[in-house]
Order: sequence, then structure tokens, then C-alpha cells
Amino acid sequence: MATPERLPRSTPEEQGVRPRALLRLVDALVAQPELHSIMVLRHGRVVAEGWAHPYAADRPHQLYSLSKSFTATAVGLAAGEGLLGLDDRVVDLLADRAPVAPDPLLAALRVRHLLTMTSGHHDDPSSAVFEGRGDRGGRGGRGDWVRAFFAQPLTHEPGTHFVYNTAATYVLSAIVQRVSGQRLLDYLGPRLLEPLGITGATWERSPQGIDTGGFGLSVRTEDVAAFGQLYLQDGVWAGRRLLPEGWVAQASAAQVPNGDPAAGGDWWQGYGFQLWRCRHGAYRGDGAFGQFAVVLPEQDAVVALTSGVPDMQATLDALWEHLLPGLADEPLAPDDEGRAALAARLAALRLDPPVGEPGSEAARRMAGRTVTFAPNPWRVRDAVLEPGAEVDTVRIRIGRRTLTARAGHRAPVAQRLRLVRSEPPSALVSATWTSPTTYQLTARFVETPFVRTVRVEVDGDQVRVRAEVNVSFGSTVVELQGTVGAPATPTVSR
Repeated sequence: MATPERLPRSTPEEQGVRPRALLRLVDALVAQPELHSIMVLRHGRVVAEGWAHPYAADRPHQLYSLSKSFTATAVGLAAGEGLLGLDDRVVDLLADRAPVAPDPLLAALRVRHLLTMTSGHHDDPSSAVFEGRGDRGGRGGRGDWVRAFFAQPLTHEPGTHFVYNTAATYVLSAIVQRVSGQRLLDYLGPRLLEPLGITGATWERSPQGIDTGGFGLSVRTEDVAAFGQLYLQDGVWAGRRLLPEGWVAQASAAQVPNGDPAAGGDWWQGYGFQLWRCRHGAYRGDGAFGQFAVVLPEQDAVVALTSGVPDMQATLDALWEHLLPGLADEPLAPDDEGRAALAARLAALRLDPPVGEPGSEAARRMAGRTVTFAPNPWRVRDAVLEPGAEVDTVRIRIGRRTLTARAGHRAPVAQRLRLVRSEPPSALVSATWTSPTTYQLTARFVETPFVRTVRVEVDGDQVRVRAEVNVSFGSTVVELQGTVGAPATPTVSR
């Protein structure tokens, strides 16, 4: 007997969705850079899905702060099992890491305040916490993050001041681990992940071996869609209640104000338990650079997205502008032409590297020579290009570290390449001469939102490098000046 699909497929029209509206939505999202995947569900059935090559249905994707919604779900499960209460004091649950005599504000901090980002901090303390500041165990991530969290001063009564606080979610993860005796990912396994068919999930951990909670979870797009569908179905999956009764209503409600809704947009509509309220009666879990699980209860729909976009509001605007008008209350007459156009558009989604000529005079001049860079804040010392017929090898010295990349001409080369230590290292790397004097290397980190491009302009012995990442929490561009050295002298064996 065939195993049933965890998310059944259907034509859009059967579920009251106009294919041409979905086509317009996809076009609008593609017009923004770096749409990686999309799934649209109506009445529990997938009506549109697509992955931009080389992203694929079986590839995990880093969720960033969409991880928070999974962490909150674990808290709900633990509460349902009686392991904790939402009004339990945080200093009691983590007493061995809390100050012996906490100040009154810290003593008043409850689990629900962590869930709603109303811990009492005036500004986000996360950077200080993740650097271990305030804990005598050390800095640079070596200190105890829970102790560092407790060390950050509270200036508001908990529950009265919203400030986005990733460190608070980490403390929730630590609490779940403490009361359950299992790391967060293992606790969720039989209770959430396995029933939803989620396999192969990974979660980054702190120096203390605690899942980071507020970020670091990687799963596939359909896993995100199933998670959203579970919430749409009030925590019931395949006739079995997975989440405690009433949890979804609490978690998705506007528990606290987080700004002025009249300001417009979807960031000021209220905040629940690690879920954002949206316009149009919707709510969402989201992660940096466009990782979304959008739940639309009034329309009985779910949208899952992964991407690498700088403007997440533009993604939500596209949903409201194109998807909502395309939803009907009843099944629609077949639109074979519109459905075919949608299927073709989804199948054609690609994010290919540039192509160009295999070599030039500049290419021959650069071959095997060391490019030495002027002193720079990024500590890039030098680089060597060793061209090949099908694959180039590029070696870069950054401080004491040597980074080696193999870059394909006709097809990207899959490899482990860690440019930033916090990123999953799976990369597809390609390179080509896009003009006689311009060399471009593209590194696409296919389990993350990131793609990095390095453009090298050669002018005689002078080299200008512009390295750019599509999205970042900081600067997206690095520029370097270098000089091509003399050809290396062959070593003579004696």
C-alpha cells in the first residue's frame, strides 16, 4: 500500500485558487532577488510549489528566527505535559545559573515574558549575551549564555515593554532542556517532528550544548509548510492532537503590542508567543532574509517561503496584493491555460551563475601569481588563481587561515566552504571571465539565504576586488586593492 502524502496535492482551481493569481505572485517574488522556494496550501492541499535551481525540495534551509516559533511550540508542549507553567519564574527554573539574590525585576521575570519578548530589557541584549558578557566564564561565546542573560540589567517591569530579543528565546530553549532532560531538538522529535514527517532537522548549539532556540534550525520547505498547516489546524494532525488544546489560539494572538498598527505594514500588528501578527487576520513565523511560515486562518491557507531578500515587507506585500484576490470560497472552473503557465513558471525557476569566456590575456597574466593586498580591516593578505580547463582553484589567505575554493566553469563545484563560521558550509562555487579583464567567482551557500560574488578587475599589475553578499546583518560589500606579483620561481631539486 502506498504511503499517503503528508501534504496532498491538488489543482488550484479545485481549492478555489486562481492559477493566474499564483502566477502573478511568483512573478512578483522573483522580481525581488533570491526567491529560493515557495509552497502555497489551500484547505490543507498544496496548490503551488517550486524551487529555484539549485535549491531543491530535499535540501534543508537555514530558518534564522523562524526557529523561534518551533522553540515556543516546545514550551507549549512542555506546559501541556506539566513540566513547566507559563507563569513560572525564570530564576526558579534555572536557579543554578541565576544570581543568588536577583533584583526585583529579574525575580518577576516569567516564562510568558520570554515568549512575548517583554523580558524588561530596554534594548536587545542578545549581542552581549552571545559574547558571554557578564559571565565570568569568558567572552567571545565561551561564557555561559544563560548567566550572561541574567547579568544584563532590566529597566522595565517584565511584561510592559516589547523589544525583540533572540537571547530570550535561547533561555526558553535552556528551560525546555532543563525540565525535560533533553536538548530541544530531541524533545521535539517524537512530539512534533516525527508526526509531521520532519526528518534530518539540525539545530546549532551554544558552547554549553544547548540548542540556540532563537536561530540555528535547518529544515526543508515542506517541513515549514507542514508546521504552518499544523497551526492552521489548531494543533491537530491526521486526526491526532499534537499541541495542547488552546495553545494555538494563545500563541497566535496579539499577546502584547509591539508598535503602532496605524504605521502600516506587518511589523506593528502585535506579537504572540514567538509569532507575529499580520494584517488580514493572518500571523506568521519568520526568519531573517525571507524565511516565512504565513498562516491565513480566514482564508484557510498557508504559505511557506525560503529566500535571501533584504526587504521582507515586500514579500508580505506581494502575498496580500496577488494571493488574496485570487482566493474564492468555492471551487473554480478549470483554467488549463493559466495552470499550465503557472506550472511552467515554477519549473523554470533558476538561479544560475554567469557565464563567459574561459580565458584572456588577463587570465594568463594572473595564472599562478600571488596577488598581495593592501592592509585592510578584513585581514585578507593574498590570493592565488590556478586556472584549469574545467575547474579553477583559488587560494586566499585571511589572517592565519587559508581558504581554498574549487570553481567550475561550465557547472558549479559542490564543496564544503566556510566563509563565515556560523554558516552551514555546503556551497556551489563557479567562476568565469565575464570580460577580458573581469573575473567573477560565485559561491552559493545552498542551505542558507546567502550568495557571495567576488568580482576581480585586472588592470596591468593592479587588481581591484569587490566581494559582495546578497544579504547581511552588517556590511554587504568588501573592496580590496592588490598587486600582481612576479611569477613564482620553480623549485629545483638537488
